[in-house]
Amino acid sequence: MDTPTDGPLGSSNELTPLPVDHARLRRAVRELLAAVGENPDREGLLDTPDRVARMYAEVFAGLRTDPAIFLQKTFTQKHDEMVLVKDIEFSSMCEHHLLPFFGKAHIAYLPNGRIVGLSKLARVVDAVARRPQVQERMTEEIADLVMTHLKARGVGVIVEAAHTCMSVRGVRKAGAMTITSSMRGGFLDHPMTRNELMALVFGK
Repeated sequence: MDTPTDGPLGSSNELTPLPVDHARLRRAVRELLAAVGENPDREGLLDTPDRVARMYAEVFAGLRTDPAIFLQKTFTQKHDEMVLVKDIEFSSMCEHHLLPFFGKAHIAYLPNGRIVGLSKLARVVDAVARRPQVQERMTEEIADLVMTHLKARGVGVIVEAAHTCMSVRGVRKAGAMTITSSMRGGFLDHPMTRNELMALVFGK
């Protein structure tokens, strides 16, 4: 197996594509090209299997990353109100058609005496997104991770995404957006808190 050395985010505790079977990926892409009627030996396609293998190592790096590692270090802080990080850009791969979907995630939590570095929430999104996914599960996974590892009094996660499996094939509805949410604790139990989150995210 080939081992890529450069991760998409750079440092040692970030998302780094660990070893994948590049030779097998190259063979699979070559066979796919032949199966759709292309000539994998023509000039424009000669390097495509290698490019796709390296791309898959990057876009599926989350399969070899435990998102919980980004929530291990927390800080004592008395702050009883909502903490919201909004507009966290992400891209993922729909597990049904292996086509990209991309958009923004918004994560809010109600601290219970401890907070986490704000960039770590973005890293959690990356780790969960960079694997074959469906948006509904991705939203739930992020909420569960933050709720469990921060022991928060409440967590609210909202994900907005455009799915190319809807825009380039099938119904071909470009511009359609999918919005999913997952509420835990205080965001689920208290409508006023949930409404505050929605107003902060959507401006209403």
